[in-house]
Amino acid sequence: MPPTDEPSPESASEERRARDIEVPIRLYKTVTVFSTLFAVLAVVGGFLVLDVATQQSSLSAEEVNVPIALAGIGLIALGAVVYAFSTRFRAQGMGKSKDDADEPADNG
Repeated sequence: MPPTDEPSPESASEERRARDIEVPIRLYKTVTVFSTLFAVLAVVGGFLVLDVATQQSSLSAEEVNVPIALAGIGLIALGAVVYAFSTRFRAQGMGKSKDDADEPADNG
């Protein structure tokens, strides 16, 4: 069997844990609540701004207000980035059951 460049499941799990930020449970709850709220508001706001820029998709491509449309897309991307970053936080003793050594990585 030729060697592969793909990391083993153990090294991928260790790499994922190295990127996680372990914080106290109180801070974890605060970060999770406010980052999720901000992400949802940013994504919904981005779609509303995009809707304004296209006037509910009734304009032709030449008539679309490009700066406002880009602002809407930027809000959607910002919401996604905030949500993705907030998933890095973990409370002490918290982990995914799939990361446990006694379970295979392909379980669920």
